[in-house]
Amino acid sequence: MANHKSSIKRIRSNEAKHVLNKYQDKTTRNAVKVLRTTKDKAKAAELLPKVSGMLDKLAKKNVIHKNKAGNLKSSLTKHVNSL
Repeated sequence: MANHKSSIKRIRSNEAKHVLNKYQDKTTRNAVKVLRTTKDKAKAAELLPKVSGMLDKLAKKNVIHKNKAGNLKSSLTKHVNSL
């Protein structure tokens, strides 16, 4: 158990951040899955900027590594261009 007032506050704020990060990570992974399974080029081209922005936001907040975000964006862009 935490002994200091500030550490108790830190535990509370970390839990709140954890819940939000987990939600955004899962939402992004679902969006990536939807984009990968899309067969329509127009719809995929429309989804790509949104998914790229979601990946960038996760990388900026250190939820995922910036190189992973770049690798995912690259592979998704190749997928959309190959449709």
